[in-house]
Amino acid sequence: MHEGKYVAEVDVDLIETDEGWSPYLSLEDAYKLDDVRDALRRGDIVAASRLARICKLTPVKESISPGAKALQSDPH
Repeated sequence: MHEGKYVAEVDVDLIETDEGWSPYLSLEDAYKLDDVRDALRRGDIVAASRLARICKLTPVKESISPGAKALQSDPH
């Protein structure tokens, strides 16, 4: 999920069935997504990181030096 300058990778289980709105989330996983989003909106990275892996987004355009000709992948 993307919220502001952060991205949260939240582990959820998709429930697949032959009926209804498949795939779908359990109520518990839906609440987990809401909790992570609410924490990120409050700026509470610690709370969000208890439920998900949190990454900070960095705009590519701002991180490229003026003389750079191409992006290089991180060797690590």
